[in-house]
Amino acid sequence: MDDFAANLRLLCGYHRSIAEVCRRLEVNRPQFNRWLAGQYRPSRHHFRRICDFFGVEEHEILLPAAAFADLVQVRARQWGTATDTPRPEAAHLARLAHTGGDGMERFLGSYLETYLSMAYPGQILRTLVTLTRRDGGVYYQRTERVQEAPGQKPLHGLYLGVAHMLGDRIFLNDYETLTGLEITQTVLIPTFRNRVVRLHGLRLGGAGRWDRVPVCARVVYDYLGRTIDTRRALRLCGLFAMTSPAVPDDVRQAIGNEIPAGDWHLKARG
Repeated sequence: MDDFAANLRLLCGYHRSIAEVCRRLEVNRPQFNRWLAGQYRPSRHHFRRICDFFGVEEHEILLPAAAFADLVQVRARQWGTATDTPRPEAAHLARLAHTGGDGMERFLGSYLETYLSMAYPGQILRTLVTLTRRDGGVYYQRTERVQEAPGQKPLHGLYLGVAHMLGDRIFLNDYETLTGLEITQTVLIPTFRNRVVRLHGLRLGGAGRWDRVPVCARVVYDYLGRTIDTRRALRLCGLFAMTSPAVPDDVRQAIGNEIPAGDWHLKARG
């Protein structure tokens, strides 16, 4: 499933947008996003249509992601994409992927991410972030579970990104997969103790409101471990009032966005 999802994302990259792919496949976007995230596998009917649309065989799209990427490069000209001239950023991204994975091994696993919500001012947002190593790089998934009012069905958001360790700092860059309208960056201060317990940093993104104002907030990552009960962890996520007992006092203090007198910028704590 992971290889299929990665291969499907790669194929979508050869088109103008995921929305265009969904429209031409006549598939609704939420369903397609679940395939991209590896949560579900398409039905036999949709699986055949996907392969026909992208011009690949059924056994090919199930290949390991690295092998499929090599295959796609050979066929890219069929989709009107020249591969003999690499995109300008390709060399820089390859260098970053090569150097940024060093030192990340001890930080792999799942975290509860807590910060003052950008979309819901005055409330605390807690999400689940999982970092894994794959194909020589470190990738992660951020899952949001937001219940705007009691009794309402929770809303879910999914961010996918890549992590790098550069100059004793952890840089996380991701995009929101459901709408494709947001990229966020988080910079964390790694701990050099024997055990990873908590990481502090800053998160930069756009508030999920009509005005889309860029916002920066202090963030705390509490380590859960490499193997967790995902459903149980997600039940700990959501929106919380500033005085909620579900948020420990030390976390509430760590994510406060006050700027002390004499400081000119919002700085990470820790």
